[in-house]
Amino acid sequence: MIPQRAFVLGAGLGTRLRPLTDERPKPLVPIYGKPLITFAFDHLIAAGVEEFVVNTHHCPEAYDRLVGPAYKGRSVTYRHEPVLLDTGGGIGNVADLLGDADFIVYNGDVLADVPLEAAGEMHKRNGNLATLILRSSGDPLQVRCDVAAGAVTDIRDALGGRTEPAFLFTGISIISPELLRHIPAREVVSIVPIYLELIRQAARIGGCVEDAGNWFDLGSINSYLEAHAWLAENRLAYSPSGWPEPVNSSATIHPGAQLSGFFAVGSGAEIGANSVVKNSVIWESARVEAGAQLDRCIVRNGRCAVGTQNGTVI
Repeated sequence: MIPQRAFVLGAGLGTRLRPLTDERPKPLVPIYGKPLITFAFDHLIAAGVEEFVVNTHHCPEAYDRLVGPAYKGRSVTYRHEPVLLDTGGGIGNVADLLGDADFIVYNGDVLADVPLEAAGEMHKRNGNLATLILRSSGDPLQVRCDVAAGAVTDIRDALGGRTEPAFLFTGISIISPELLRHIPAREVVSIVPIYLELIRQAARIGGCVEDAGNWFDLGSINSYLEAHAWLAENRLAYSPSGWPEPVNSSATIHPGAQLSGFFAVGSGAEIGANSVVKNSVIWESARVEAGAQLDRCIVRNGRCAVGTQNGTVI
């Protein structure tokens, strides 16, 4: 059973993705014209989630413009953090919006279709305070888990002396409301030391290893481009048929323009005559001048690309 409410983390600065995040939060960078955080929403809706809570910090007004107060008929409630509270503080800051039932915490910068049902069943069956969804491969492998018992035994080897295998944390977890009692009110605090202290006290912090499905962390410009390349050839479990749309219907492609490899051309964008766009992402209202040649480039909203560019963010 999957909880009906989810807290999706939207307040991060996205420093590793700069300059893509200069004017919008990382969870709002577009993937084929679709804000990244809406993939988390789609994943959770497919699993049965009906309400969303999102924290904001950097450029909060962008959420009003690019997402709004509802998504596919589900309410989206925002809670602004003037000072970043980190993961634990962020959860504590929205406790009044989460109610007294289990809820999901989901990193807003993750692109995934990992099955969630087994973690939901484990969470209920074992009476966990938290259940972290893990994967056997990826980077970093920082969560040690006794797989047979479904129990996390260490994180970042902070406790030491544990020999259980280490796993990747997907950024997705199921939380019991009882955990909120262990989060200091209105403090900047990571959830990791809270988990570690609960593990010391033999409290149930669960780990569910789920290697099915797909999982991407868009932590760099290269991974952002690679996600587009992957989606050009593959689909996520919850994606509708016919998606993605490489060229938005409101974009203008002038005669002689050549688009090849993977490409995403956003709403209102313009690709000039005799230009070449290869393995590149053109955001909404961006322009590629006539005769320009782009390879592995990103042209942000309202910007203009000219000349020959390779591996450039404009």
